[in-house]
Formats: sequence, C-alpha cells, structure tokens
Amino acid sequence: MQKVLPTILSRCQRFDLKPIPNELIVSRLKKIATEEKVEATDEALQCIARMADGGMRDAQSIFDQMISFCGNKITEPEVLDVYGLVSGEKVAALAGALAAADHGTLVAIVDECDENGRDLVRLLSDLQGLVRKALLDAISHGGKSSLLGGVPMTTEQITRLLDGLRPGEGSVKLGLAERINFEVTLLKAVEASRARAIDSLIKELVSLTDDASAEAGVKKKP
Repeated sequence: MQKVLPTILSRCQRFDLKPIPNELIVSRLKKIATEEKVEATDEALQCIARMADGGMRDAQSIFDQMISFCGNKITEPEVLDVYGLVSGEKVAALAGALAAADHGTLVAIVDECDENGRDLVRLLSDLQGLVRKALLDAISHGGKSSLLGGVPMTTEQITRLLDGLRPGEGSVKLGLAERINFEVTLLKAVEASRARAIDSLIKELVSLTDDASAEAGVKKKP
C-alpha cells in the first residue's frame, strides 16, 4: 500500500475484509461434502477451518487437497498427519501445562509433537489463539479464567503469558534450532506469567498496611 502513488491511491476504493468465523467455514464445508458425497468428520472440518485462518477460499482449497489425498472419507487424524498439525486436545493440554507451570508435561508434549513431525510454528500460533480466548474470558468474568486448565488465572497472568509467547514467533520460525527455541519460548512464557507487576505488589502491600493499621486502631480503643 505504501508503494502505490498517491494519485492512484486517491482513486482506489479500499475494502477491509474480516476473517470468516470457523463456524461458518465448517457449515460451508459440510454443504460441499454433502454435494460431493464426501464423508468428513466434524473434527476434521474444524481442523481445516482452524488451518484456513478465516479464509473461505483457503478452507475449500485445503478440503479439495484432502479429498485428493484421502478420497471420500476424511478424518481428523488424516488432516493432522497431512499438514503436520497438532490436535485441539493436545493444544489444550499444552496450554494447561503452561498455566500450571508443569515443566515436565510441557517438555514431554513438545517432544511428542517434534518426534511426530508436527509444525511447531503452527502450534505456537494455535497456542496463542487459545491463550487469547482465555484472556477474553477472564475480562468478561471478573478477572479470572479457567479455560487453560484447572488452575484459574488472573487477567494479569494471562496477559503476561500471551506477551511471553509473542516474541518466540520469529525465533521458532527463522531460528536454526526450532525445537529448542520453541521450548525456551514456552518456559519464558511460564516465568513471565508467574511474575507479579510492581504496581500490583504495591497496591497489595498498601492494602495490607491499611488493614493492619485499622486493626491496631481498633485494639487501642478502651
């Protein structure tokens, strides 16, 4: 856009297209599957929609490719294997390990994904999407969310976790040691989510001091 001459740009009409929700993409793919007499599981279609990133044309192209690879029956494991993706359940398990600071489970999941040839760059993107969903859930539910597992996390913790994941995109995608960079990114994100902002600590200390002063004042009264 910056390279287009102003005289040409002034005569153009700009359209900002928003990503299509996964639900609409899945609905459209189901209609196509019915018309083409293709049996595709809901999990497989959800996986295709997730991979399309809101693009209907991309979703249809991926669907056509899966028909070419698998014929008239398409399941989620087949989609995962063809494109090197990680299942939604595995992404959720990894997010739960991040939330619980379970380093052992975290490393074990990464090892499994790497040994099975999964796309770690895509996994990081899917992980960020799930963490963002938890952040929105925390904002709308009083500042806490349990979407990342059994451990409730505050808005501040989830924000720090998401902020810790973002810098890893470049190193995982362009670095020479993809797996190591991915593991380091996750471990740094865990530490970031466990840190406390200085202003939060000050507010908590002030609150404790006020409570202690109030209690001392009550005891001094005859």
